[in-house]
Amino acid sequence: MAATKRKRRGSSAVPAKKPKKAGKDAGPPTKRRSTTEEVEEDERDRIPGPVSKGKWKNKERILIFSSRGINFRTRHLMQDLRTLMPHSKADTKMDRKDKLFVINEVCEMKNCNKCIYFEAKKKQDLYMWLSNSPHGPSAKFLVQNVHTLAELKMTGNCLKGSRPLLSFDPAFDEFPHYVLLKELLIQIFSTPRYHPKSQPFVDHVFTFSILDNRIWFRNFQIIEEDAALVEIGPRFVLNLIKIFQGSFGGATLYENPHYQSPNMHRRIVRSITAAKYREKQQVKDVQRLRKKEPKAVLPHDPTADVFATPAEEKPVDIQWVKPEPKVDLNARKKRIYKRHRKMQQKMNKRNAK
Repeated sequence: MAATKRKRRGSSAVPAKKPKKAGKDAGPPTKRRSTTEEVEEDERDRIPGPVSKGKWKNKERILIFSSRGINFRTRHLMQDLRTLMPHSKADTKMDRKDKLFVINEVCEMKNCNKCIYFEAKKKQDLYMWLSNSPHGPSAKFLVQNVHTLAELKMTGNCLKGSRPLLSFDPAFDEFPHYVLLKELLIQIFSTPRYHPKSQPFVDHVFTFSILDNRIWFRNFQIIEEDAALVEIGPRFVLNLIKIFQGSFGGATLYENPHYQSPNMHRRIVRSITAAKYREKQQVKDVQRLRKKEPKAVLPHDPTADVFATPAEEKPVDIQWVKPEPKVDLNARKKRIYKRHRKMQQKMNKRNAK
């Protein structure tokens, strides 16, 4: 009996020379059944190959980097965004002395058509630029209430490189500047389909909500059991400043009238505290002046003595005899104790003789 050779991954078997039929004892039907069963077992144990991902058409690439002088929280937030967006690229920090339009050249060298740029000022204020390079538009935001993945310690988790769902507040469709921002956010935060670094799963949601004239960003995981949402992080708030026609400059399309710069906010806080201090000092000065002023003497009220009844006059007793001195009991006890001790000493001397 010659053995048959089989290729891996369930390929068709290459039979050797056909055996001669030796009579009634030979059973070709049983042999065919055994070969088919072995092929089925091989198909069962075989690991399936990768699913065809199709053609990658949407060539969106995002450049995420920052200026020099950022703190640790901004650096962790930037790293979290790079982790959540597989179509992003990184670059070295840009010098603060360089002009912002240089970023367009950096995007061109990195083959990126979108950019997220974090700009730090005074080591405490963080600004975020969202730009469509090189033709625009671009938007500048003040980033507030930043919480990173390591800082939140949420229970949720999602697959790295998976494609997110984008959920927008209905208010994004009411005003034209929010419609423009919605389109810009969709193009930046949505992972392109069939991207080489992405995974063919949808297991988390990016939510953009509008509250108090600010955009609130949250990241939630979709739980398979009951389709509930569990927050993963990071989270931050974007306060819109301006929308420009070009990339990192150009004509101003929209300016937020409700925006208040951090410098002005700190100035108002300092002025409020200074006003409170001045008010306390003024109250203290008024109290000192009142203490120094002479007290006003009110005229006598005749009705105040209506119910006053004079007391009985008692005779004045004049003491002609000197009172006896008070006995100091403690001094008397001390004298008795000294006398008793001297007598005891004399008795001891006599007994010794």
